[in-house]
Amino acid sequence: MAGHFRSYVWDPILIVSQIILMQCIYYSFLGLWLALVDSLVQNSRSLDQIFNYEVLGFSTGQGRLSMMAFVLNSLTCALGLWYFIRRGKQCLDFTVTVHIFHFMGCWIYNLHFPTALSWWLVNIVCIALMAVIGEYLCMRTELRAIPVNTGPKSNL
Repeated sequence: MAGHFRSYVWDPILIVSQIILMQCIYYSFLGLWLALVDSLVQNSRSLDQIFNYEVLGFSTGQGRLSMMAFVLNSLTCALGLWYFIRRGKQCLDFTVTVHIFHFMGCWIYNLHFPTALSWWLVNIVCIALMAVIGEYLCMRTELRAIPVNTGPKSNL
C-alpha cells in the first residue's frame, strides 16, 4: 500500500452499511420535518405525505408544505453525507441511491409509476441540493490544510 495516493480497499460491507444509514437518515429526518410542518398548521400526519406522489403539488397548502419539508430534508441529508460519507466523490452516488430507493418505494406504495410533474421536480431539486451541498461540505473538509510537521524544529 505504500506509495499509492489515496488507495482504498473495496469494502462492500461498508458501502452497504452507508447506504442503509443514509436511507435511515433520509426517512427519519423527512418524518421529523413533516411532523414539524404538520404541527405548525394542524395537519394530520400520514404515510401518504412521504410516498404518495399526488400529495406534492403547488395547488394546495399541504402540498407546498410537504415540498418545503422535502427541500429541508435534502439539506439535513447533505449534513449526513458530510458527517458519515466524508468523500466528495461519493456524494452524488449516495444521493442518487437514496432517491432511487425512494422512487422504488413510491412506486410500490402507489402500485404504479409516479406521473405527477411536481413530484419529479421536487425530487430533482432535492437531488441537486443534497449532492451539491454535501459535496461542498466534504470538499471543504478534504481540502483543509494538513499539518506536515507538528514537532519541534531541529537545526541540522
